[in-house]
Amino acid sequence: MKKAIVVGATGGTGASVTEELVRRGIRTVAFGRSRRKLEQFRARLGQPDHLTIAVGDAFRPDDIVSAAEDADVLFHCANVPYHEMASKLIPLGESVMEAAERLNVKVVAIDGIYPYGRKQMERATEDHPKQPHTRKGRTRLAYEKMLFDKRWSRAKVMIVRLPDYYGPTANEASYLGSTLEAIAAGKTAFFIGNMRVPREYVYLPDAAFMIAEIAGRDEAYGQNWHIPGPGVISGREIVRIARQASGSSKPVISLGKIGLSLLGLGVPVMKEVVEMLYLTEEPLVLSGDKYERLIGPVRITPFEKGIADTIRVLQERGGSPSQQ
Repeated sequence: MKKAIVVGATGGTGASVTEELVRRGIRTVAFGRSRRKLEQFRARLGQPDHLTIAVGDAFRPDDIVSAAEDADVLFHCANVPYHEMASKLIPLGESVMEAAERLNVKVVAIDGIYPYGRKQMERATEDHPKQPHTRKGRTRLAYEKMLFDKRWSRAKVMIVRLPDYYGPTANEASYLGSTLEAIAAGKTAFFIGNMRVPREYVYLPDAAFMIAEIAGRDEAYGQNWHIPGPGVISGREIVRIARQASGSSKPVISLGKIGLSLLGLGVPVMKEVVEMLYLTEEPLVLSGDKYERLIGPVRITPFEKGIADTIRVLQERGGSPSQQ
């Protein structure tokens, strides 16, 4: 990998992937819609010479092509809001793939676990059956089929799948991101789902490291890859660690179906979370066996350190990632 372009570079995963590529000294183009956010992001990284910014619309292949220059890997980290997933996710992916096809580059698409549906394995490998029972799960499965469609004869693609994630760059697209933002700010926070059931989360800097490792292997393309976390942890334990790190004792309110439905009257995204609540009651945990066997050791930051570091960085910035 000599040069990369990150589409959606100021989002939660995009920012973390961009930081990792810059840390490795790889020439990188940060692509996004907001010049202000891109410039602030580059400044936060210390204005590195090997990082350039490009403003454009990921729904327009021409914008991506003109920004990519001589990149050989495209990281597709752009996403759409929950309530627009059914109508916009696949058109977004097709735009990115059309650009990649014209550029003849490799594509690393970041995705989640929705296509699997309910868990059928204690630790889900990449061979876990894909039997989605929700609208979003079916949309994500159709998205995967589009990415691997034979019409893309020049662009090579892989999908890396993450569980829910957290970290200094995580935002409202992450269930846990907004919770930690509020705790860091000393505000009342909401926690989506059951706080007693342990669930899997991955620390974004760890995920970005592993994604970059896979992306550099030519033989890894044409496949699905799992990016696992260090294990499972309950919401109660997350809150304990975050409060201790922040010095805040403000309430953290658990949101179930009723609470999310009520909030959804004013915030459409919250209403759309309801159908995915099964993942908070029957968590699906990813296996890292394939990564360890073919790439190397899984990068693991203990929850105690990862959550505390996230709170510290959020407090140092004085605001949420979306405000940076």
